[in-house]
Amino acid sequence: MGDSTLWVAALTAATAVLASWVTSRGTARAARIQADAAAATVRTDRLRAARRAAYVDVIEQAQRMGDLYWKVTDTHEISDADDRLLTLKDLRLRLRGEYAVLRQRVWVADLEGPPEVASAADRLRRSTSDNYRALGAMIAGEPDAAERFDACYRPYWESVVHFVDTARSALHETRT
Repeated sequence: MGDSTLWVAALTAATAVLASWVTSRGTARAARIQADAAAATVRTDRLRAARRAAYVDVIEQAQRMGDLYWKVTDTHEISDADDRLLTLKDLRLRLRGEYAVLRQRVWVADLEGPPEVASAADRLRRSTSDNYRALGAMIAGEPDAAERFDACYRPYWESVVHFVDTARSALHETRT
């Protein structure tokens, strides 16, 4: 009888040790899964924040350039030819500086990705070329240059809107 008690005690102890080992492995695995999920969430949040900041910078810079484009259009109202020419030259210099900033911000958006946003940002950057050439023609005194410049404004804003839509879609995809 004493022998069976010893066996029951040994079996009970072995069962308890095994149950404890299984429980600890399960708890450790659950903790690892939870830590991995938390790390993935943090990575996703950081990626989204970095992308959002890059996209906002591009949009803000595009707005600055658009404001200068409006000022170029407003030069039509300057009646004195010399004042108009000086204003146009000043605006061209300011646009050069703003373009350099836009180019840098487009590169950052390209680094942050995804490719669709990078492509839309580059399209926006390239859409400034016609405006700049038309502005140069206005300074050179070409007769239809002002109309060419005004005609470039709409495609520029369409590229800005396209970038915003593409960036918005990319940010919403980053959440999932």
